[in-house]
Amino acid sequence: MIAYGAAELASSFRTVRKNTVQVAEDIPEEKYGFIAGAGVRSPSDLLKHILYAPLLYETMHRQQRVTTLEGFDFAGAGRRAADEEKKPKSKAEILTALRAEGERIAQWLASLDDAFLNETFSGAGGQIQRTRFESLLSIKEHEMHHRGQLMVIERLVGVVPHLTRQREERIRQRQAAAAAALRA
Repeated sequence: MIAYGAAELASSFRTVRKNTVQVAEDIPEEKYGFIAGAGVRSPSDLLKHILYAPLLYETMHRQQRVTTLEGFDFAGAGRRAADEEKKPKSKAEILTALRAEGERIAQWLASLDDAFLNETFSGAGGQIQRTRFESLLSIKEHEMHHRGQLMVIERLVGVVPHLTRQREERIRQRQAAAAAALRA
């Protein structure tokens, strides 16, 4: 059996956040306001959304420890995040906050025990049962979804995403090693 618990969840979230920070660093500050099309968030807006979205999960699981989503005030719980997202922030402020909030969330995730992660809560009139673990996985899944959008924006503004640069470097290294082996 493969064990995946709080430590692994925190570790994988740290990896996701590290990659998000790298994307945020790679996008030039003058492109933080770039709008790719109607109804599309700018890099600044996407990064602030990524930054504050985990607050909803903290409200659900840390503060209120919901057992059902029936009657849960999603609008109220999301209001704090939405209010924070509206505040202007420079690239440096966003990067600092992404790092600090990322580590704060990771530490919280790492502190959770198996009993907590295995607790269930219901939604959709009791038809859906989810564990807290399943729900908390959504923090990193949500961030990865929006990071994918940011990586498309990187391409649109002329930046090759860091994961692509890393892959291309590995390919160059393998090709160089293969060429060296043929010469030997």
